[in-house]
Amino acid sequence: MISDTKFEVYSDTPSPTPKIKRRFVIDINRIRAGLPRQVVAYLFLLPALIVFTVFAWMPMLKSIQMSFQEILPNQPVKWVDFKNYDFMFKDPAFGIAWRNSFEFTVWSLVLGFLFPVILAIFVREMRATRGFFRVVYFLPTVVPTAIAVIIWRFLYDPDGGFLNELLGAVGIQRQLWLQDVNLAKPALVAVMTWSGFGTTALIYLASLQDLSAELYEAAELDGATPFQRVFHISLPHLYPIMSMMFVLQIISVIQLFTEPFLLTNGTPGRSTLTPAMHIYNRSFLRVDLGYSATWSVTMIVLLFAFSIAYRIINYRLTKD
Repeated sequence: MISDTKFEVYSDTPSPTPKIKRRFVIDINRIRAGLPRQVVAYLFLLPALIVFTVFAWMPMLKSIQMSFQEILPNQPVKWVDFKNYDFMFKDPAFGIAWRNSFEFTVWSLVLGFLFPVILAIFVREMRATRGFFRVVYFLPTVVPTAIAVIIWRFLYDPDGGFLNELLGAVGIQRQLWLQDVNLAKPALVAVMTWSGFGTTALIYLASLQDLSAELYEAAELDGATPFQRVFHISLPHLYPIMSMMFVLQIISVIQLFTEPFLLTNGTPGRSTLTPAMHIYNRSFLRVDLGYSATWSVTMIVLLFAFSIAYRIINYRLTKD
């Protein structure tokens, strides 16, 4: 009886082992079936992966190695452990540069984050001349940065610049746009916003094109005003894109180099000195490659930590 009972249990209720084996076999079969397509996909990705490895990951790993070394001209390379990091935290430029970077980020978000959103929504709401304005607002993007800097240098000129002439015409005192500590940062952020808002606005406008025109028409038939359509249809649709552009803008501003380097060279005083500019100065002017690599590694770590923190916060806010 005992043996019969055991036989019935095994026949009616199979042990979990065969199920595990069958599930494993099914997974292997799926992998084998999809392997040819995956190989082709990775072959297409291989050139990009090679370029990314050679020009991104390898320099990054090399910078980490150099940050623990003393590399000076005509001298042998020496391992100095954490000496470069200790010197960096004692460097007066460390606090100044990162404080300037934080202020640049704040000014950039205040002056430049919402402007492309507003512009894209206005263009989307236009009934006529929509194509004309798409071309007009994108034109600054195609202007080379060096040319844009020359144009803005003439605009900011303290003697005969266009902005000061305009202020003088309405009876307002002329300003030292790039020589005043309080005006230099907003002036540089204005240049950055002018140069880059076209691409960002185009991304927002492309996202708005995904919205069905029938949705706007239904809102109009229900008596929704343009502002109600914007706040209840356009903006909710743009929130995911705005979230992504928020992160990209902060990362871009923290790495700011071209505009302050060409317009102010870190002046007045050190009020526009950025970490990227200090890395340039230590690398190419003082040729202290080990110490400049320490700054680069610090920037990598901070940006990585910011990205991870943002992903965690954004996941917790949107998981529901």
